Amino acid sequence: MSRFDIDLASPPPADPESVRIIALGGLGEIGRNMTLFEYRGKILIVDCGVLFPEDEQPGVDLILPDFRYLDGRMDDIVGLVLTHGHEDHIGAVPYLLRRRNDIPLLGSTFTLALLKAKLKEHRIAPVTVEVREGDAEQLGPFDLEFLAVNHSIPDALAVFIKTAAGTVLHTGDFKMDQLPLDGRITDLRAFARAGEEGVDLFLTDSTNSDVPGFTALEKDIGKVLEDLFAHAERRIIVASFASHVHRVQQVLEAASAHGRKVALVGRSMVRNMRIAQELGYLKVPPGTLIDLKHVDNYPDDQIVLMSTGSQGEPMAALSRMASGDHRVEIGQGDTIILASSLIPGNENAVYRVINGLMRLGANVIHKGNAKVHVSGHASAGELLYCYNIVRPRAVMPVHGEVRHLLANGALARQTGVPENRIVLAENGWVVDMVKGVPDVVGAIECGMVFVDGSSVGEITEADLKDRLVLAGEGFVSIVLAVDTSNGALLAGPDIHVRGVAENDAVFDDIKPKIAQAVAEAVQENKADQHQLQQVVRRTVGRWVGGKLRRRPMIVPTVVLV
Repeated sequence: MSRFDIDLASPPPADPESVRIIALGGLGEIGRNMTLFEYRGKILIVDCGVLFPEDEQPGVDLILPDFRYLDGRMDDIVGLVLTHGHEDHIGAVPYLLRRRNDIPLLGSTFTLALLKAKLKEHRIAPVTVEVREGDAEQLGPFDLEFLAVNHSIPDALAVFIKTAAGTVLHTGDFKMDQLPLDGRITDLRAFARAGEEGVDLFLTDSTNSDVPGFTALEKDIGKVLEDLFAHAERRIIVASFASHVHRVQQVLEAASAHGRKVALVGRSMVRNMRIAQELGYLKVPPGTLIDLKHVDNYPDDQIVLMSTGSQGEPMAALSRMASGDHRVEIGQGDTIILASSLIPGNENAVYRVINGLMRLGANVIHKGNAKVHVSGHASAGELLYCYNIVRPRAVMPVHGEVRHLLANGALARQTGVPENRIVLAENGWVVDMVKGVPDVVGAIECGMVFVDGSSVGEITEADLKDRLVLAGEGFVSIVLAVDTSNGALLAGPDIHVRGVAENDAVFDDIKPKIAQAVAEAVQENKADQHQLQQVVRRTVGRWVGGKLRRRPMIVPTVVLV
């Protein structure tokens, strides 16, 4: 098994007779899934998703894969395969298409429908190729075969990539629910046929690899919802991912059985369910679905709201309800059901929403106190089955944090995959597969690209560090005018403080020290503006650190006269 704690040099030029594999996201994290396959000078991409920011990335809207490796290579891309329609797999597509808008996009009916709606908002008309399980496509030197997999969104696909240098089976996100609501199971017979043909490298979903046993059945949630609906006395508000068609289907059926009307809340929820209904993936019981603006026409005990915001997103509907900033006002006795799992990193935001809802008198049901959600990912037992069915010659765990990748690699080893054929990689690591044998040969620069408002890639890690300092330590500004002939202060220093407990008067003690430090610097011929600002910053920083035990952002402005 390869190691994470190694430093890698730049990779050698790609051998035209090897398949080069580079993940630009999705390794060591939950999200941003994007993997490149390069062969004979052509590039095939599988997925292009986003990562959602955590608390230490304030102000950031989305995090994209790092596309730098594709600079100057955009015309070499033969296609982008999308395994399914979740944001962590399709969310970054608009930003890639800004670089080249005619990249062929391959995906299932529902996946492409969700993506087209997203691209319409970005004013991009895509080139799409609709595929389904059993279909085969050729893109340049890549022969592709698509396999059905079951996930928490309809129409998910795995892809079997065949080249003269070796074969790769990429599962995308999947699980092995044997009684799915839509009857579409993971096609293990197709997995077995791929195994008989020979899978040189198996890229497998790692998200639940450290969870023992088997992921629970989706249909079990329906019984729990039925019971909760039967006992709820006022409104019911169910929050889930805006693309979870199966969960919305269960809510519609439970509501219909108990004489309740359902209104969709949240722009993405309304858009996605409209698409699902139009394509036949969502079956709406007659007379059950109503517009949100008609909710007030019905008694509280006849209403269900199906909402976004299950991950505590600040601008999503449920978060705004919890903070009293939504047209739907939470009341005493309302039942709130968070029908989703916690994405790592979102725990604090979700519990903040739960606390806000409970403070308003709501009864909050979540995965911690009721079985209201099952995962969309295969647990350890299912992965073991897949390894034994496919019998891959080598394995590269994908889609997960480091602990997930390691656990997945350990499962592969238990099923007989040799230690030296288990490739554990990080984003940017370069894996070359020669005659069916993969090996880590180097690494490329691969960082995080932040979307911040209308800017893409302009915000840096240093900017985020500054934002955290401002949030946690405060801000001190110093303005002074200096006579460059002798270092005397002609004006100031004027000191203004924000976000620090002490008032401005506390800083009177440091003013003589600033004047002395500036005079000494001028006498030592350090009289340009930048040098003097650095002198002021260091002087104030040392004093604030010793006196106040704080490290605020210090912004000096020195005017030279």
